[in-house]
Amino acid sequence: MQATAYICLVVATLCWGGNAVAGKLALGHVSPMMLTFLRWFLAVVLIAAISLPQLKKDWPVVRKNLPLLFFYGVIGYTTFNAMLYSAVQYTTAINVAIEQAGIPMLIFLLNFVFFRTGVSLAQVLGFGMTLVGVALTAAHGDLATLLRLSLNRGDGLMLIAVAAYAVYTIFLRWKPIVDWRTLMAIPALGAALTALPLLLWEASRGAAQWPDAKGWAITFYTAIFASLLAQILYIRGVEEIGANRAGLFINLVPVFGTLLSVALLGETLQHFHMIALVLTLGGIAIAEKGRPKTAASTVPASPID
Repeated sequence: MQATAYICLVVATLCWGGNAVAGKLALGHVSPMMLTFLRWFLAVVLIAAISLPQLKKDWPVVRKNLPLLFFYGVIGYTTFNAMLYSAVQYTTAINVAIEQAGIPMLIFLLNFVFFRTGVSLAQVLGFGMTLVGVALTAAHGDLATLLRLSLNRGDGLMLIAVAAYAVYTIFLRWKPIVDWRTLMAIPALGAALTALPLLLWEASRGAAQWPDAKGWAITFYTAIFASLLAQILYIRGVEEIGANRAGLFINLVPVFGTLLSVALLGETLQHFHMIALVLTLGGIAIAEKGRPKTAASTVPASPID
């Protein structure tokens, strides 16, 4: 069961690493709020096409938990992605990558403050190793560049994104027991509805850009892989091993983003990429091996198969 959780979380972070690359490629081809809205609108259409009977079956449970399910979409789907797609217009990839690495730390902190979830020394050490790996990747092998970073509007937007996704992960402990398709469809609908006023705001500023051919390709990637597949797998991973342990895997996102940039954008693979990958995977392994023995999953089980 834990092996399944690890596979789910690695594939999810791989999809999100691709989302980071897609966000960079989208510049000039589709505007941030347009991409956010179309991404979740298409996700809703796709998931509804294969799950209407199940949605009707789960409706009694959904009706009782509609605010919570919409909250998942507003915070974890729309807010995070709208902030990320906007941030890349104002700040550097170095800043964005490092700030995303703050998600697991915030998950640990929130779980400890509000739920007194135990954290072992090995988990702290493992997190530190993954953070070094992410920083090494983001700084392109020169950690001294981190000392020259400055905070700007984009960094502020990414801090909002980091907080939003950490809160989303914590709140998964209260998700209702429904089919995985329902758990994906309702938050995605909430995300699409929330993104619509953001799109209208963008249009009112004359900044909205309808996707061109490349923009549509990016949009469909984000809708299918970075939205549906990644979210389903991440929820499954959190369900099986808990938010603290699952959150640590998020540090793989910048690493995968770098490796995908090499594969898709033709960037040169440097030695520090491999070192960072070893540090990140090693940190996860240490944190997993040394986790508190009495730690329980922070999310109730549900049928996601």
